[in-house]
Amino acid sequence: MSAAAAAKVALLYPGDRAARDRADPAASRFAALFEALAASGVSAEPCVWHDDFADEVKAQLLGVQAVLVWCNPIEDGRRRDRLDALLQDVSESGVLVSAHPEAILRLGTKDVLVETRDLPFGSDVHRIDSLGQLASELPQRLRHGARVLKQHRGQSGIGVWRVEQGSDGQLTVQHAQRGSVPQRIDLAALQATLAPYFEPAAGGHLIDQAWQPRLAEGMVRAYLVEDRVAGFGVQAVNTLHPDAPLPGPRLYHGPELPDSQALRQHLESNWVTLLCERVGLARERLPLLWDCDFMLGEPASDGTECFVLCEINVSSVSPFPPSAIAPLVEALRRRVGLPPRSLS
Repeated sequence: MSAAAAAKVALLYPGDRAARDRADPAASRFAALFEALAASGVSAEPCVWHDDFADEVKAQLLGVQAVLVWCNPIEDGRRRDRLDALLQDVSESGVLVSAHPEAILRLGTKDVLVETRDLPFGSDVHRIDSLGQLASELPQRLRHGARVLKQHRGQSGIGVWRVEQGSDGQLTVQHAQRGSVPQRIDLAALQATLAPYFEPAAGGHLIDQAWQPRLAEGMVRAYLVEDRVAGFGVQAVNTLHPDAPLPGPRLYHGPELPDSQALRQHLESNWVTLLCERVGLARERLPLLWDCDFMLGEPASDGTECFVLCEINVSSVSPFPPSAIAPLVEALRRRVGLPPRSLS
């Protein structure tokens, strides 16, 4: 493939017909990335996605060498099944797709917490496949502390529930979706609330993870370009913070953030390798841009900080720190066969 033929990419994100018709790189939330791609000699074009004009989007993607995708698993009540099938098709036609649907299924669902529970960043996690299993197993685990139940695939706290049992046997349940408030309900009411997540269209199961008491100290998000850390996002207050129902801002930093160098070293030296091996994803199929959310676990006996994986995001990693743009552009150029840019 010649360099000239490999210098055209699309940035795909959801919108309606009006958004597609008026799409302007300079006015998009990816303006800085569009600008950086242009400066590197890559022609980038917006590609607004909606189920209603899927054929039009597919035709556009077959005319580029790569597509970077930002589309949540659940968007305005719609799932991205049709988009994933389309991306699979264009990938098989030779278009580089990031994140590829295969990578999303291996990394970007809550199942990864079960797959990796015995790795250094894992925790006490179980898979629940039915309401009957929920009723038989959850009460036993609640005797040892609060649990967080997570639907198979979602974003923005949708389908994530903190459950704690009181001394009277009643449950205090908090949905992580913005604006939710705690509820006091019994197990039967919890089953009724969670029943939709066991439908096949919603993944058919839940993931049950032990509550991490140090969540009040905040969370850190590591942004990666392929297998290298490209920045961090630090959030002191999230939606399940015990003292605040509304999340605080996420503050963005470059990869040299002093307090996060131990986490960076873990990820780059062996955690990404362990993760890929465990989920069966070839290293070269890693997304060009993805992120991992970590909570603080109980420190080791020698005082070493312990990080607990909360989730991995690959479907729609935005916003992201400015420090990720340059490595993202270089990784994209390399993956489509363009030579490295001269730094002179």
